Amino acid sequence: MSTPPHEVARALSERGELVLLQRHRDDAGTVLELRANGVFVMDTAETSTERALASAALATVTDPRAVLVGGLGLGFTLAEVLADARVRTCTVVEIEPALVGWLRDGTVPHGPALLADPRVAVVIADVAGVLADAAPSAYDLVLLDVDNGPGYLVHEENAALYRAPLLAATRRALRPGGRLVVWSADRAPALHAALVEVYAEQHVTEQPLAVRLQGRDEQYWLYLARVPSRT
Repeated sequence: MSTPPHEVARALSERGELVLLQRHRDDAGTVLELRANGVFVMDTAETSTERALASAALATVTDPRAVLVGGLGLGFTLAEVLADARVRTCTVVEIEPALVGWLRDGTVPHGPALLADPRVAVVIADVAGVLADAAPSAYDLVLLDVDNGPGYLVHEENAALYRAPLLAATRRALRPGGRLVVWSADRAPALHAALVEVYAEQHVTEQPLAVRLQGRDEQYWLYLARVPSRT
């Protein structure tokens, strides 16, 4: 049983409205829900997809010392990254300053401790610009968790993240042996083709990932691209 949600916080930006709601669920206790322009983005009851993205991605890199996460959300992808002791620095890029503020000030209760981790650097910006401006070979792993894949954009401008020019910038930002991992709720043939264009077919993998949500078995997809190691 769930109680009707009530508003905890609201913010407006040039991208529209961001709202944080709270409700009670008998099976999950107090649940926070994030909505952008009225559309559900994520909540604190079902976090397995965010955690699965990070854990699956980390398993593909031998030494993920420097990680970039595109999209803070409610922090669960970041939390899973920080649970890996191999990670020395994690840059998390979030375009909505209000969302960062809600995690910093405790509006999202687990936020202050998460962002206080000394390995974390929060950048309030568009991840496309951060990746385009990144120093060559800056990261061992880049996770794009901005949308639910190119078919489910939070903002239409995010479509550029899944096209060849930005993917090429991401490749330059990765060290030899580094990985880009993109989460998608559905298969994304156009994304796969763009990755092949930038990274070459032998370095791109389309990986199904089974996740259990609300008692249902669901299948999502990871798109992985690897920068070859130097020989």
